[in-house]
Amino acid sequence: MAHVMTARRRVRLRAAAAGLSAAVLAVGAGELVAAIVEPAASPVAVIGSGLIDLAPAWAKDTAIALFGTGDKAALITGIAIVLAAVAALSGILEARRAGIGAVVLGALGALALVVAMTRPGAGPFAWLPGLVAGVVAVVALRLLMRVVKPIPYLRAEPEERRRFLLWTAGVAAAGVAALIVGNVARGATRSIEAVRAALRLPSAARPAAPVPASADLGIPGLAPIVTPNADFYRIDTALIVPRIDPADWRLRIHGMVDREIVVTWDELLALPMQESYVTLACVSNEVGGSLIGNARWLGHPVRELLARAGVDADADMVLSTSSDGFTASTPIEALTDDRDALLAVGMNGDPLPIEHGFPVRMVVPGLYGYVSATKWVVDLEVTRFDRATAYWTTRGWSDRGPVKLQSRIDVPRRGQSIDPGDAVIAGMAWQQHVGVEGVEVRVDGGAWQRAEVASPISADTWVQWRLPWTATTGSHSIECRAVSTDGDTQTSQPAAPAPDGAQGWHRIDVAVG
Repeated sequence: MAHVMTARRRVRLRAAAAGLSAAVLAVGAGELVAAIVEPAASPVAVIGSGLIDLAPAWAKDTAIALFGTGDKAALITGIAIVLAAVAALSGILEARRAGIGAVVLGALGALALVVAMTRPGAGPFAWLPGLVAGVVAVVALRLLMRVVKPIPYLRAEPEERRRFLLWTAGVAAAGVAALIVGNVARGATRSIEAVRAALRLPSAARPAAPVPASADLGIPGLAPIVTPNADFYRIDTALIVPRIDPADWRLRIHGMVDREIVVTWDELLALPMQESYVTLACVSNEVGGSLIGNARWLGHPVRELLARAGVDADADMVLSTSSDGFTASTPIEALTDDRDALLAVGMNGDPLPIEHGFPVRMVVPGLYGYVSATKWVVDLEVTRFDRATAYWTTRGWSDRGPVKLQSRIDVPRRGQSIDPGDAVIAGMAWQQHVGVEGVEVRVDGGAWQRAEVASPISADTWVQWRLPWTATTGSHSIECRAVSTDGDTQTSQPAAPAPDGAQGWHRIDVAVG
């Protein structure tokens, strides 16, 4: 009896290995085909994008809180783990009854096919990678099951074991090779990097004023007043970053307008450009979080293009759409008033990084990114809030998203141990399009002390602040709160990011001595 149980366990393990090998080959084949004919139809990416679309607000918020800008890598890792478990189970089911496991793996390919075909902007061959992955999975599993010993009470001979290992390892290796070739093929088609590198952006008709020397306090550990492109946070729904040739880019402006207009890349660059320093913040940013950055943007005012189209007096919203289907609902007053709402083409003196919206994105001061900062923007529909909803507002987030008054402590860091004596408490504060007038700090629940606030670049950017502190031995708690130029004080009432942004005072604990 023990021998039979051991043999059955051996068959299950070999069947699970067969399922895993078949899945690896299928994924590799699907990704290779996608790289050649339709990169956006990558089976893994389209399933991941579908999961992002289906995720409720709390799931998105949790993922960003846990993984930050690594949320997409975490999602892909999770998909791989689930796929491995399903593949192993498929092999075991196939060993028990021929056809069941093959149906399961084939269904995964069909799922990738259907999701790819229903994604916004799906190309004519969006169905092919999922189809190839599904067919390869079924065929590979059926072939591998022929070398899995189906009779549990027979002792496997060394020759049989070697043959099985060679088959499963060979199939898995072929899948890995296909993945590698697919990545190479995808890289070979990435001429957009070369196009971007060769671009020379026009000079600004209205350059940004120089950053005041007094805007940066020069304190080690404090966030720089201007965020380098490489360090700028990235939160979006694109598992595969859209790669748009500027020569093919078009922006359609339509809806509640007097006349529909279409703007090409060359036409946009021929328009007067202006530079503006604008701080962008993600609505998912926790109190004290890092999903915020400040950059010098180059672009053309959105209000000028809307004026050309002629906005209907009853319109109160512009629904912007990305090339990957993401949408954002922006209050029309934020795009038509005197703020520097731009169709941006440049970031800190360079063409937009591809991950940050190249060739064109929206930048709107005073609003969280989910209702304004559409990357890879290709469509502006002038409409009303009671007629259209955007990507995140359909998932329970508020539809307007004004930035809340916030401040955070950067120095010292949470949990940091420092020496007693003269020290400094420093951080950042912001409320874009309103501005920060002051920051107050208190230690161990004592009296609020007024911090020194650096010179602001403008009301649309964050500011640095600092407070000298004589640190005494022991554990201490430090809190901060900002005061806006309107005279409002940052609320102490805590709130989670959903549905319209986190709030509350940032508090850290430090040890001295």
